[in-house]
Amino acid sequence: MKLRILGASIVVASLLLSGCASSGETGVATTPVAKVLSEPTPHVKGLMEKFQLQTVDYVYVKQAIGNATRGGAKALLIDARPNPKYLGGTIPSSLNIPDTQIDKFIGQLDKTPKDKEIIVYCGGWDCEKSPIVAGHLKGKGFTNVKLYQAGEPEWATKNYLEVGVPVVESAFKKNSALLIDARPYAKTLAESIPGAMYMNDEELPALMGRFPTDKNTPIITFCAGYECHKSHVVANKLLELGYKKVSVFAGGLPAWKEAKLQTTAGAKPAAPVAAAPKKDVFVDGVKTGSDEGTVDGEWYKALIVADKVPANIAIIDVRSPAEYANGHIKGAINIEAGKLSAAEFAAKLPKGKVVIINCATGGRAMEAHMKLSGAKIDVSKIMYFDANIKCDAASKCEIKVNEPLG
Repeated sequence: MKLRILGASIVVASLLLSGCASSGETGVATTPVAKVLSEPTPHVKGLMEKFQLQTVDYVYVKQAIGNATRGGAKALLIDARPNPKYLGGTIPSSLNIPDTQIDKFIGQLDKTPKDKEIIVYCGGWDCEKSPIVAGHLKGKGFTNVKLYQAGEPEWATKNYLEVGVPVVESAFKKNSALLIDARPYAKTLAESIPGAMYMNDEELPALMGRFPTDKNTPIITFCAGYECHKSHVVANKLLELGYKKVSVFAGGLPAWKEAKLQTTAGAKPAAPVAAAPKKDVFVDGVKTGSDEGTVDGEWYKALIVADKVPANIAIIDVRSPAEYANGHIKGAINIEAGKLSAAEFAAKLPKGKVVIINCATGGRAMEAHMKLSGAKIDVSKIMYFDANIKCDAASKCEIKVNEPLG
């Protein structure tokens, strides 16, 4: 593979002599200005040549991350910096494989096809970590490994970063950033990070007036986890409107709860001692859930895992074609509901079956169901699956059913 080096010069804003600041005629030392690199150092260049690594630029990486979720990215991005740096701010959708802890972190790629496009980066043109990790991956048999050697420093000047729990927890405790919950309103009401502002991506035109007047306000958007694109949609809108300090908490509420941090749900009231069990309700043999419009999550999950979904159920995946192509429930039909009106969406649904809608985290599925019911379309045999779903190309799925809203 031929080596392609991006950039052709080193920009030096001030010449330094012997590592010391220069003096003017008055004898007062001037402040040295650091070099701004636009090509790799000789050491890094040597590593790139050794491992025969192709480099790509910002535009290429921006296209490669797709909708910025892990499931929606076209390529797999690897951040080779130390884990605290990764948590502090990384390119959206990235996994972390520090060059000094490759053996500890490389297990994340156990199920990754060897021909999957992988883009490795670190802390800029003089950072050796990305070529080291990229060379290791090639040694492990990965055949389509590239470098974004300009890395996180360049990305951060052009786009938003994805941040981890420590950053959001610090912002929460210090009240130093505006947190925005991009999930559907019913989800936000049921549980959210305290103080977060509701800003569902589907309602941006109506809600944008709630954005801060000061474009330098630090803002962190979040939704329902790494497969949820809603927070990224809101972040992109903020950038489009000129906000300067935008980031996305891609782990979202699930990661916040996993860290055992405070939410608005509080303590749940104890169930009445003599409460009678709810009677199961079925529609054409399909068990309904406790929340309006849902299928019973655990009942439906068991059927999917056992590959025994009844023939009278039509599985509808409302994500984008790219997300669907990366993995979906076996037998699912892809209809991207977000780009259709209620009538257009309803017209595409199979007739004569019980329709069960799903996405990756439950949010878009809920919105698709709400779109139909809001348009007075009969949804008596249309339900949504409220669950976090991650499937591979062979339709082997990891499913975690979300807690009922009510």
